[in-house]
Amino acid sequence: MRTQEVRCFARALNCSPEQLSVFDLLSGAPSLQELSPFDVVLLGGSGDYSVAQGGPWLPAALDAMRELNEFDKPTFASCWGFQAMARALGGEVVSDPSRAELGTVRVRLTSAGRQDPVFASLGDEFEAQMGHQDIVVRLPPDAVLLASTDRVENQAFHFANKPIYCTQFHPELDRSGLIERVEAYPRYVEEIAKMSLLEFADRHCREASGTDALLQHFVRTVLA
Repeated sequence: MRTQEVRCFARALNCSPEQLSVFDLLSGAPSLQELSPFDVVLLGGSGDYSVAQGGPWLPAALDAMRELNEFDKPTFASCWGFQAMARALGGEVVSDPSRAELGTVRVRLTSAGRQDPVFASLGDEFEAQMGHQDIVVRLPPDAVLLASTDRVENQAFHFANKPIYCTQFHPELDRSGLIERVEAYPRYVEEIAKMSLLEFADRHCREASGTDALLQHFVRTVLA
């Protein structure tokens, strides 16, 4: 799904896919020298890998998160990236299918989120695309909680005085992007939604136009 992920981020950022370069964290961590030419780092992820369950590739990936934080590199992390950034900086991530979220889910801002320059434009509540069963149950010590859902408290955070924002939801996905993503990981629909893909798309996938501009707000804010 690498090509699809790049295409979705490009759509949300209103830029060309050619403006995005891919680094596969399974191959190790990028050096600061490799990252220096880029304005912003985007952290997505694959449904095939779990921050909670780990793997031989995870320590280097978490080291990369710590370096991004230490050197104040403008970074937006969604879903797997949200979980990895939380764990790397002292939070806790668990696998909990009972709190899995899949589809278009209503999210509400915290008081900090309503005052945040990136998130405030979303309004008190908005809908967002979701697909996860790993849960951040404890945020890093210096993280500021920005949003929650009824099922999962920690849905978005940023680090105080740093240009780093993280969301459990996928602001890069529209409805068609979400459906295309779950088609690639059909076990999520089978295990979490417990219905056919066609029924899931019809009942649980809606447009989430409120988050469409979030990544552009982020870029304008952190690069101002």
